[in-house]
Amino acid sequence: MSGIGSREGARSRAAEGEAGDPAAVAASGMAASAAESVPQAAAPAGNLPRVLIVAEHASARFGGEAVLALHYFRVLRRRGAEAWLLVHERTRDELERVFPDERARIRYVADTRAHVALWRLGRMLPDRLSAFTTGFAMRVLTQRDQLRQARELVAEQGIDVVHQPMPVSPKEPSLLRRVGAPVVIGPMNGGMSFPPAFTGRQGRLTRWVIGLGRAGADLANRLAPGKPEAELLLVANERTRRALPLGLGAGARLLVENGVDLALWRPRPPRAVAAAPVRFAFVGRLVDWKAVDCLIDAFVRARGRAPMSLTVIGDGEQRAALEAQARRHDALAGAEGEVGRVHFAGWMSQAACAERLVEADALVLPSLHECGGAVVLEAMAVGLPVIASAWGGPLDYLDEETGVLVPVQSPERFVSGLADALGRLAGDAALRERLGRAGRRRVVKEFDWEVKVDRMLGLYAEAVRSFARRSGGGAAA
Repeated sequence: MSGIGSREGARSRAAEGEAGDPAAVAASGMAASAAESVPQAAAPAGNLPRVLIVAEHASARFGGEAVLALHYFRVLRRRGAEAWLLVHERTRDELERVFPDERARIRYVADTRAHVALWRLGRMLPDRLSAFTTGFAMRVLTQRDQLRQARELVAEQGIDVVHQPMPVSPKEPSLLRRVGAPVVIGPMNGGMSFPPAFTGRQGRLTRWVIGLGRAGADLANRLAPGKPEAELLLVANERTRRALPLGLGAGARLLVENGVDLALWRPRPPRAVAAAPVRFAFVGRLVDWKAVDCLIDAFVRARGRAPMSLTVIGDGEQRAALEAQARRHDALAGAEGEVGRVHFAGWMSQAACAERLVEADALVLPSLHECGGAVVLEAMAVGLPVIASAWGGPLDYLDEETGVLVPVQSPERFVSGLADALGRLAGDAALRERLGRAGRRRVVKEFDWEVKVDRMLGLYAEAVRSFARRSGGGAAA
């Protein structure tokens, strides 16, 4: 769900065929094995609603918000619920490997020439700019067909509730409306901006386009009123509630966006305290807003304080520049685990990432624009302490009992704070162990996908009752 170092993100895979890709197979195998090993909840299937999950993608390989729909569908079907999935066909190969017996329950939106043309244009734009322009246009095309198919499925299958878990942006409009069943949207997670001291990391054109889009969010949601007409809106935090357009935040319900598959992210075995060096890991895409350059500078400052190594798991447009940065500091490793050096491990599937994190001593996420940060929860599930920026998503998961949050007042103070945190954890095995245990306990209690689906089922029931009252016991027009 973290994206797990996704090479180019979901946008760069749109319209591409990925059948036979070994990395995709690995991601699919992870989800399939997790689906087999998660125990069923106690709720009898007869009491569960008939649910249609509608999303742009459902994919462990794409990572990020794309994995949300996959997990909702996986857990609901594991419990015996009557559930269907409606997504774009670019994830068909993965879904058919993950859910070979569920093909009749998964419907797809076909690629069009317009989808392909927009994808090609988006490849020429900066990542965040394409997400707000060509990416948005592609999602609108997909949702137009999903609206038609959703109405058909509701009528054919007697769907009780339609759930749209992505896109998670609070300002992006939804086309899902008047489908004949209550619509639940979210949990959404957004309203993010860069810390004031780091706004220069976002290009002027990107800032202008994003600002224009946010300013026009009220109008866009009036023209495509899926959110104003939804039975229930869910937000991950108060920041996102404030970001909802048209004053919709007042009625939104709180539910964390991310969850953890505890069948995959298992606690690491005890390790000898004397083991050295202390192994730090970063997991994510190598793009500017992840601030891996700040992490490398901090690591170079901290490496003289205690034996330590850093492994960067992921790929992206900044990899070459980051490797060059490490080389300039005489910190580029030839192999993983070299003391005082940084090893670039490249992209890994979720399953491979889970295995690699078990071998680490702590995770570092210095991201400056992280709405969610599911990798924080995944590391906590493994039992790792986490160092993260005190900005955005990590603030929803971490506190002084489970990790170290580093303020982002200025670039220099941020790097210095990261270096201090690295040195502090590297020099205190007992602290690492205490933070790791507390993090694991919190994830099991609050962020297990089984716990999250329990809460979502309660919200589904609430939406169904509300819809019935509003419609006088009949279907919506």
